[in-house]
Amino acid sequence: MVPVQPRRHARPHAALGAGLSLLALLGAPGVALAQGTGAAQGGPAPVPPLAAPVAVPPAAGETAKSQEPRAPEAKGEAKGAAVKPAEAKRAETRPAETRATEAAPEPVPAQGKAQDARAQDAKAQDSKASDARSAETKSQPAKPQEAAKRSREPAPLVYAKVSADPNPTLTPRTFLDTLRAAERYAAFAEAGGWERLPDDLARLKPGERHPAIPALRHHLTLTGDLPADAPANDRLDPPLVAAIAAFQARHGLPDSGILGRLTINALNVPAAVRQRQLAASAARLMGSKFPFGERYVVVNIPSAAVEAVENGAVTRRYVAVVGSPDKATPSVETRITDINFNPTWTVPASVVKNEIIPAMRKNPGYLAKNRIRILGPAGEVDPTRIDWAGQKAVNYTLRQDSGLDNSLGQVRIDMPNRFAVYMHDTPAKSLFAASVRFHSHGCVRVGQVKELVGWLLQGTDGPNGPGTSWGPIEIETGIADGERRDIKLTKPIPVTFVYLTGFATPDGKAHFRDDIYNLDTPAPEPAATGAIPPAAGADAAKPAPATAPVPPRPGAAHDAKPAPARAAAAKPATVGPPPVRPAPAKPSPERPVTEHRSLESVEPIR
Repeated sequence: MVPVQPRRHARPHAALGAGLSLLALLGAPGVALAQGTGAAQGGPAPVPPLAAPVAVPPAAGETAKSQEPRAPEAKGEAKGAAVKPAEAKRAETRPAETRATEAAPEPVPAQGKAQDARAQDAKAQDSKASDARSAETKSQPAKPQEAAKRSREPAPLVYAKVSADPNPTLTPRTFLDTLRAAERYAAFAEAGGWERLPDDLARLKPGERHPAIPALRHHLTLTGDLPADAPANDRLDPPLVAAIAAFQARHGLPDSGILGRLTINALNVPAAVRQRQLAASAARLMGSKFPFGERYVVVNIPSAAVEAVENGAVTRRYVAVVGSPDKATPSVETRITDINFNPTWTVPASVVKNEIIPAMRKNPGYLAKNRIRILGPAGEVDPTRIDWAGQKAVNYTLRQDSGLDNSLGQVRIDMPNRFAVYMHDTPAKSLFAASVRFHSHGCVRVGQVKELVGWLLQGTDGPNGPGTSWGPIEIETGIADGERRDIKLTKPIPVTFVYLTGFATPDGKAHFRDDIYNLDTPAPEPAATGAIPPAAGADAAKPAPATAPVPPRPGAAHDAKPAPARAAAAKPATVGPPPVRPAPAKPSPERPVTEHRSLESVEPIR
């Protein structure tokens, strides 16, 4: 069968326009093939055979909307589908030759079959690429939404780094070990101690030299951080970097081995001050009857850390938030008896007086916002019926409902004591990332408290009865229902809150922390009584100072009444007999143990 030759158009411009439109639709491979054919013949390019109706560029005056791709419509027309009204309208505005080309495709000659196959492949590839671009375009508006969704997710919890030393802060031999360390530092002080290091040493990088390096080496050799046989030079070499890291670990600083401002400040504390810290801490341990046992918990207040000790070694250590200087955490020796899931919080009277009442005066909806109810003898009381201009609210019980925003968080570790302090969770977990964590009202907030609860509940029957245990899933499930639940430990665990700014571990290392409550500062000298006349040249006109004040006990800032003087065992002292302090003229009466002002405050108040 002889193929029918394509019919030539009377108007070459129309045929050329149709050919260009087709080449644009087929893509680059078709364009290159068509251009090569025309150049070989040296004449006008013939009209390529059409396998399907082709979209033609719109005539002059048409809108840009008519230039949209019409490949799906062309495919439908090739199957004999009816022309859409909008398409028919556009077709009527085009030249007669163009409409004839679209409506009556000419048969494909045999010699153009290969070219047509390539064109179809190119068209299919172009269609796939177009679909891919379309899908990508549709997915782009969703990207900002996904980013917004991710921004609403809670930030991951960050905890400050704690020491990995397995030696506990407190053991049965800590008192004697600390006394020995105090004697050693007293010898350092008598021998002149160590030189003060310049501040610009903090900018020194490993490998660099500095004239103060020998003084630094002398200091770290005295304290045992740098071996005595380390090579002497003025360079910050690897052995010296390791010694700096050991010094930082003993002082509760990040053990990076890099000299920074905090490390320089710690290095410049005189030996006499370090000796006083060790002696005062040992004095505070005098008379302790703490029952250590195989498992116990230690909270060293200046370290703001909680240690779970088992068989003489620290198995778990957690960051903590302890009392601020004006609301100090008291020293406690007791036992952990219960674990409370979803606890409620009874607001102490001091917090009601000093914080709740002023907050209600500024914002009458404060209690409702924080889900705090007022309870009286006859039941719940409407806050609007209380005169917040006065102090009558102190006579009521204010209780915060359990929940994620409760000031005690989701868990409370109950430990009966006369100060009514305890350990607990908190909704303000961002404070656990800080290096300085003295922000509470006396209680101890524990980072990763659920993990500590799991350790405490070892040996206690789980939620499914005897033979079961409290694992992470059981703890989360017990909290998830939102109901208050009290779990009594099968065997109470000893716990103590101690204030040790200087202590020694069994390996002989001396550790130091900041004296945040200023309990290590020695008392001023007793005033003269006037019985002995002043020395010649003394200023007798000056009145004698008052009797030396006695520092308040930790936690006394919470009491509404004056607190009694601390026991002699809690007073700072030097090695040997502690200095005698005169008693106050009028000692304050002992407070009833039921009245306590050192519990946590509502978080939004802060």
